[in-house]
Amino acid sequence: MVWARRLAAIAQNGLEFASDPYDRHRYQETQEIAAAMLAAGSGAAPEAILPLLAADRGYATPKVDVRGACFDGPDGERVLLVRERDDGLWTLPGGWADTDDLPSAAVAREVAEEAGYRVRAARLLACWDRTLQEGATPYPWRVYKMVFGCEVLGEVGRKDDETSDVGWFPVDDPPPLSAGRITATQITHLATLHRDPLAPTAFH
Repeated sequence: MVWARRLAAIAQNGLEFASDPYDRHRYQETQEIAAAMLAAGSGAAPEAILPLLAADRGYATPKVDVRGACFDGPDGERVLLVRERDDGLWTLPGGWADTDDLPSAAVAREVAEEAGYRVRAARLLACWDRTLQEGATPYPWRVYKMVFGCEVLGEVGRKDDETSDVGWFPVDDPPPLSAGRITATQITHLATLHRDPLAPTAFH
């Protein structure tokens, strides 16, 4: 998968900057090879992956996933989780950052829409590479997961387009998790960081 992602990035960068038609044809072929490699590694069909690669324009960079970690109780014994509609499993509220958002604004919006809480991003707890996360679904791009510790300010109306439920759960006993989005080990680590305001940000 690493080689396939590197090929896809080379092809995307080449198509962005190359003007010679022969070079562009070679980069398009490289993109098709990368799509076939990614399909072989993920079980998807190449014709499903190629449009994803072709739609990504400009210089190839990682994607950004923002997540809000909200804890409750004197020592942060409970964590706020939402249930995803696509797999029926639980995760921290969040998702892809929009291009016109500050990271802190992106996570506040996601928590409000998915969990129904107005929050303030108080601290960056972790910046992890989703590619290294156990159970993560393969993506054609690297994904940087930014997890913000959030202070809950109040409740707002929740949009339920992507999530079907919301709840507070014990940090050490969460419901079945969407492992590609968050793991039990990561939640425990985030809770430890939350309890220690002097702890450094976790990162890969």
